[in-house]
Formats: sequence, structure tokens, C-alpha cells
Amino acid sequence: MFIAIGVFLVLLLAGMPVAFSIGISGFTFFMIRDLPMTVLVQKSISTSQSFTMLAIPLFILAGNLMNSCGITKRLLKFCNACTGHMYGNIGQVSCLMSTLMGGVSGSAVADASMECRILGPEMTRLGYRRGWSAAINGISGLIVATIPPSMGLIIYGTVGEVSIGRLFMAGWVPGLLMCVLLMLAVTWSAKRYNYKPEHEKPAPFSVIFKTFLESIWAMLFPILLIVLIRFGIMSPTESGAFACAYALIVGTVIYHELTWESLLQTLRASVKDITVITIILAFSGVFGYGVVYDNITVTIANALISVTSNSVLLLLLVILFLCICGMFMETTVIALILTPILLPVMRSVGVDEVVFGMIMMTTVTFGVMTPPVGVALYATSDIMECSIGDTFKDGWPFYAAVVLVILFMILFPQAVLYLPNLVYGVSG
Repeated sequence: MFIAIGVFLVLLLAGMPVAFSIGISGFTFFMIRDLPMTVLVQKSISTSQSFTMLAIPLFILAGNLMNSCGITKRLLKFCNACTGHMYGNIGQVSCLMSTLMGGVSGSAVADASMECRILGPEMTRLGYRRGWSAAINGISGLIVATIPPSMGLIIYGTVGEVSIGRLFMAGWVPGLLMCVLLMLAVTWSAKRYNYKPEHEKPAPFSVIFKTFLESIWAMLFPILLIVLIRFGIMSPTESGAFACAYALIVGTVIYHELTWESLLQTLRASVKDITVITIILAFSGVFGYGVVYDNITVTIANALISVTSNSVLLLLLVILFLCICGMFMETTVIALILTPILLPVMRSVGVDEVVFGMIMMTTVTFGVMTPPVGVALYATSDIMECSIGDTFKDGWPFYAAVVLVILFMILFPQAVLYLPNLVYGVSG
């Protein structure tokens, strides 16, 4: 299996698309081991046909539908009313909007790109540094990794056999904390660059309340998901189908903004997104089979534990490893490949599986904003027409805020578990 991993890394560094790098490395493993090709086909098909994994394409479609039906526009108006009196207020809008968009998008890269397109022109008009604008729009997208329905948490929960409902509840504390810390970082850096507030005084309560009511359907969505899953009314996959129906009803019946033309455009965009993820899911099943067949999990677990048996130190080593992986691989791929390898190790040293899931997905999603293969880093820099170096240099206060959130989860795991334990009870 180590030869197959080497093939994967070589192909990845050579610039081959991730899906095909995984597929070819998995095929290499089967050739070396002289295993039946029928198993390779079966593993590819079975992974893509998982009922739980069906939640991912459904939530992608739901997110695209909500962006097309006017929800995003109304959330933007509400966020602007709340933050217009703060330093760097458009950056503050980005943080608050990402928190609210967690229940709409579910994808950090999609959220970052969308906010750059929506907020970027206004930031440039107000004289914000392009690198600063690209950095905050990209980093704030990381909030989406924790606020439900996070695609990463669904993959982690499915592959690791961890309750997705508990993961969704656990995401609120680190997600809200990240929002607060990023807004503080925006205030500090905006004062440094003299990005003055748009308004001298906070907006009247009547204005904030009015914009809140206009965006109430977006606010209700993540709450409805939690309630439906918690009380067993729907599984995570069924809630994905509900999300699509919800978006269609809001767009056509309530807001009257979803036309046949916009619906067709949304479906085309969703098909492209879903196709890429489905190919990765299918090929990762082959790769995962090789990991289990060669008992790589036990080998890596023994190697890590031989370094230290201290759970905190071991967790720090794993986080460092995940940071490096996040610099070179996509979040989905890391979650699919490394969850079955690392989760048993963490369980063996007493790290809670829900807490580790939050730490792991926050860390690897962080990789979308780190060089050399940060997808969101390249996307936001390209949209804002600035260099990767400018984005990375201007964004260091925001990177520091994310690091603080990860340290918080390591040092205070019970804070992360508070809501899951409150809603579902203490796990055995």
C-alpha cells in the first residue's frame, strides 16, 4: 500500500486531478497485490451508492438553489445592517454572513468564492487592500466547515461511523467562536489600515429587525435540520432531500425569484459539482480498501503511540500532520482517506470522536487557504486580482484566529461537547 501512496503523491505533485490520482494509485495497489479487478469495481460502486453519502449531492443542490432563490441577497442585507457601524464593516459582513451561510452552502470554497464576488467590488471601492479582502473572504469561509450542514462533517461521520446529529450540534460552539474571533481580528486590522465604519452609529433596531424578518427563512433552515434529525423524523440523507424541497418552496412560493431559467442554470452548476465529488468518492473506496487490506491503520497507530501516549501531544502531532496534508490535498479526499486511519488512534488514547471530528475538519479545511494547493486561496486571490503572497501576508490576523479556535477545542473539549450532550445525552 505504501507504493500506492507514493504513486498518489507523485501524481498529485505532477498536477494530475485529485480524483484520477486516487483512482490510479488504487488500481496500482490491486495490480501489485494481484487482486481480482471485480473487487475494484465493486468497491468503486458501493462507495458511491452509500445511502448516507447521498446527503452530500443533495445538500450541494440545496445550497445552489438557496443561492439562486434570493436567500443570499437577504442575508447580506441583514449582515450589513448589523455591522455597518464597525471598523472594516464589509469584512465584518463577510464573517457574519459565512456564519449564517453555513446552513445554506456547506462548502468553504463555494462560500469564499461567492463572498468575494458579492463583497469584493464594494471592498475595492472603499479602498480596502485587495489581499486583505481576499484573505477575510477566504478565511471566513472556514466557518462553514463547522456550522451545519457541513459536507466535511457528513463525510467524517459516515466514514468514521460517528453520529452526524452529534457532529452537527458540536459544530455550533467552534463555529460561533470562529466568527467572534475573526470579527475581532477584522476590527484590529481595520483600525490599523484605517478602514472606517460606513455609519457612525449602529442601525436602528427597527431596521435590523426588518432585515431579520426578510431573511428568516435562511435562519430557520439549520434549526429545522437539527430538530428533524434529533427527533428521528429524518435521517441526514432525508434531511438533504428536505433541504432541496425547502429551497424550491422558498424560491418559488415565498420569494418568487426562482425562475425556470435560473433553475436550469442551478441544476447545470450542481451537476458539475456533484460529478467531481462522486468520482472522488468512488475512487476513494478503492484506496480505502487497500488501507484496510494492508492493515495500515494498525501500523500508523502503533507508530504514533510509540512516539508518545500522551493524548494532547499525540493530538498535536496529528494536527500538524493534517495541516501538511491540507496544504496538498482537498478536504474531501483527506476526510475520506484519513478518517478510518486516524480515528481509531484517537479513540485508543481517549480523545472523543466528536471532538476529534471538529478538530480534524477545521484543520483540513484550513488547508483551502494555505499554499501550495489552497483552492480557496487561489480562487479568492484570482477574483480580487491580487497575488497569493499579498493574500497570505495581509491575512495573518485571520489565520491566527483560526489557530486559536483549534487550540480552544484541544484544551476545552467539554465546551465542544456541551450542546451534543445537552441534546443527545452523554455518549457511553
